[in-house]
Amino acid sequence: MSVHSGRTSLTGGEAIVRALAAHDVTQAFGIPGTHNLEIYRHLGPYGIGHVTPRHEQGAGYAADAYARVTGRPGVAITTTGPALLNIAAAVGQAYSDSVPLLVVSPGMPLRHPRQATGLLHEMRSQTEALRGVAAFSHRVSSVEEIGSAVARAFTLMRHERPRPVHIEVPLDLLEATEPAGPVRLAPPMARPGAGVHAVRDAARVLRSAERPALVLGGGARHAAAGCLALAEQLGAPVVTTANGKGIVDETHRLALGVSLHSPSVQRWLTGCDVVLAIGTELAESDLWSAPPALSGTLIRIDLDPAQMYAGRPARHPLTGDARSTVAALLEVLAKTSDEDSGAPDRAGSDVRPPDSAGLVAALRAGRDTETADRDARWLPYLRAVREVLAPDAVLTSDSAQCCYYGALPHLPLGPGGRFLHPTGFGTLGYALPAAIGAKTAFPRRQVVALSGDGGLQFSVQELATAAQLGLPLPVVVFDNGGYGEIRDGMAARGDHPVAVDLAPVDLPGLARAYGGRGSHADSPAALARALSLALTTPGPTLITVTEEPVR
Repeated sequence: MSVHSGRTSLTGGEAIVRALAAHDVTQAFGIPGTHNLEIYRHLGPYGIGHVTPRHEQGAGYAADAYARVTGRPGVAITTTGPALLNIAAAVGQAYSDSVPLLVVSPGMPLRHPRQATGLLHEMRSQTEALRGVAAFSHRVSSVEEIGSAVARAFTLMRHERPRPVHIEVPLDLLEATEPAGPVRLAPPMARPGAGVHAVRDAARVLRSAERPALVLGGGARHAAAGCLALAEQLGAPVVTTANGKGIVDETHRLALGVSLHSPSVQRWLTGCDVVLAIGTELAESDLWSAPPALSGTLIRIDLDPAQMYAGRPARHPLTGDARSTVAALLEVLAKTSDEDSGAPDRAGSDVRPPDSAGLVAALRAGRDTETADRDARWLPYLRAVREVLAPDAVLTSDSAQCCYYGALPHLPLGPGGRFLHPTGFGTLGYALPAAIGAKTAFPRRQVVALSGDGGLQFSVQELATAAQLGLPLPVVVFDNGGYGEIRDGMAARGDHPVAVDLAPVDLPGLARAYGGRGSHADSPAALARALSLALTTPGPTLITVTEEPVR
């Protein structure tokens, strides 16, 4: 923190930066503008690094990915009006995927009239605009209030269901020097686990299960070890959502990976007598269809009590932190096992958990058979990617067929790696700026962006950001000449495809124009060679793969 932080009077700009630094923020993403210069003036003195993307949406995606891989809130800074609206899509994505993202912006002056005056970047209400996509959007009214607003934001992001928040500082307050008050910090709080009686009831049901299943979402990530232990103790196959990918090693004998969309897996899930869902909404965006009508008992663990009654209501709702709740379940199950030793029924410890490895293998095979014709075009290339990457590599993905049909189910990931995907809100253009955010957080860790040609062009300008950073960053683009998913959807309706075919672009050449490198891989072996080189070459390397049509 700055040596000047002990002063009692600060500008609003310094007050906001002081509050960020007090909450251990060391990195921000954003674009300077006429109205936010007082914020930028103080970043360096307070030890906060900064990356300048080429568009505010890119800043939001980069900060989102930074938050996902570090576990700390990501911070993005915009200026007023159009800049704030530019980041709104990224805020919506962070809300959908429960990502702690803090957006800081100036706003119209404190006493700006309601009637339009023609001031630069003027809009009717920035806070109302962001309130529609963020957990809260707050406009401060004094320099002293800034510290409290930031502390409130960090309290929500750290101790409740993580969601994006927006703080607006009127532009005249940014420049005004006023009493700032003491540094205010989000209070240290432990996320509570579920209640003891609820845990015991759920453990009793799990103990008696003959066909158990675990469904893991992004909210289970910090409970990874406990989830695996629970699966092994119960002999329960584990299936994950996109955000839960890799929580359990996807090569483990009980792991089905990201397979909730598979009809075979859904039929199996429907027939399970007990389903334990941890940190997932069990929503259409997780299953790619309406949630199945489960015939068994549903137990849900979630920090957000509203999830217990959304979609498929839980018979046994366990509201609380996933890690501590799973640990409590394991403790009760172990104690029950000791107490019931020698009992002849299913509840006793003499009955071993079912050996589900054969079932899991059959379900994997069924999943792959269902989509073999469609997915064959990506599988050899994805195997080449996996063979090159280190176990702890980070992959970022886009809303592209090669990602959600290809990489999510077919590129196995261990708990040391990460796969960042824009689920739910389903924005395009996420992969490249997200890779920049992840690489900024971990410069020495392998980071690879996977995208389609359509999605890439939503944020292709961020190649310039990657080139300026000079960090090795491969960008693998499967090129199908446009918006393949929408093209296929039109064809399935019997419609003539309209507005989905894009004119060819020399994407490798574009990467070179931005200061990076580019090449084309005409085989999996060529992709492996190009990717290996790109992982050690400073700056971005864009590698295209021509996507063969489904026969």
